[in-house]
Amino acid sequence: MRLLVVEDEPDLLRTVAQALREDGYAVDESPDGTDGLFKACTWDYDAIILDLLMPGLSGWDVLQKLRQQKSTPVLILTARDGIGDRVQGLDSGADDYLTKPFHLSELKARLRALIRRSVGQSSSEISIGELLVDTRTKTVTRNGSLIPLTPREYSLLELMAMHRGKVVSRTQIYDHLFDENEDSLSNLVDVHVSNLRRKLGRDFITTRRGQGYILHD
Repeated sequence: MRLLVVEDEPDLLRTVAQALREDGYAVDESPDGTDGLFKACTWDYDAIILDLLMPGLSGWDVLQKLRQQKSTPVLILTARDGIGDRVQGLDSGADDYLTKPFHLSELKARLRALIRRSVGQSSSEISIGELLVDTRTKTVTRNGSLIPLTPREYSLLELMAMHRGKVVSRTQIYDHLFDENEDSLSNLVDVHVSNLRRKLGRDFITTRRGQGYILHD
């Protein structure tokens, strides 16, 4: 899953982005509202973490302009902890609101919930035949036995599991699994699909030639 962090405090931006990368997310960073709005409107993120108090284009401005174009889940992360600020943020189109200081574990849990809700997934566990994908622990088991996957392999499986029964194009995979610094012309998608088939079964992922891939229930 791919996230965007918009935060003007350099140390906090680095800390949050690194923690999310270590959790298996592809993460883009923006140090101000102008750059953040551009990226948010250019790519289809699974969720956006947005600070409010930024010079130039504020988080309020970013949220207002973004909602004119996209419904990407937005989690406001800010030092403004008043009830009025929370109400304004949620009424302005934010999906969640977390105040500073905060625990990274709570931030990650809220992001997982936002991403699940955005695709209509109510539970943190997704059953696919004998497989169980746990989006909380980011693990995959078959009949109770753990299947070892790399973080990128897990991310691809989670993406397809959340859209099971639907064709997921190569462009969608690139947009949701790789950040802005990775080479989208590489054969990484083919490699990861091949690895998943080797570990989960050749027929687990079906190729739709010219369209993408599909994972059936």
